[in-house]
Amino acid sequence: MTTKHTPNHFESLSAWLRAITRGPLERLASGLVKLKISPNALTVTGFLLTIVAALLAAQGAYFRSGIVFILGSLFDALDGSVARVGGKSSSFGALLDSTLDRYGEGVLLSGLGYSLSQQENWLALILVFTTLIGSFMVSYVRARSEGLGIDNKVGLLTRVERIVILFVMLLSGKIVVGLGILAVLTQFTVCQRLWYAYRVSIRKP
Repeated sequence: MTTKHTPNHFESLSAWLRAITRGPLERLASGLVKLKISPNALTVTGFLLTIVAALLAAQGAYFRSGIVFILGSLFDALDGSVARVGGKSSSFGALLDSTLDRYGEGVLLSGLGYSLSQQENWLALILVFTTLIGSFMVSYVRARSEGLGIDNKVGLLTRVERIVILFVMLLSGKIVVGLGILAVLTQFTVCQRLWYAYRVSIRKP
């Protein structure tokens, strides 16, 4: 049995963003359901747009990359709403969404890494790798915790916050600053989730 998760203040931004976007997304989702567009099609479309964003980032076209990236993120956000509104939620759909989320994040950061390597900006390149490892570990610790019966969604930098930082960073061109924030706070979030799992585990009978 999964241990019930108690929300905390670290999740406030994610909860707030989901609350303010839920209504508009569900209205859009209702229209897409009428057009018989499947959630998985939206998931794949969002991923393909993220690949385009990564290619633009690799060329140093950061602003255009940011625009395409947020468009891809919109498709990614809509897939869950379409699944709920259309009654098409499935275990495979959830798995596909999570899998392509990880691929998308990796591809975009790889595109940035290529661009920075061409500029011989080695500090920023190290930050890219640190962010990539941290982002994957944030998701891994949650998934592994759930396998152990712990609902572990705590932490300062969930996927929602990472998307916001990536978007602002690309649009503003403040790549090194954005990567620095991501590199530090993803690792911090891993530690938060490990600490939460530890506290839950020692309370279990």
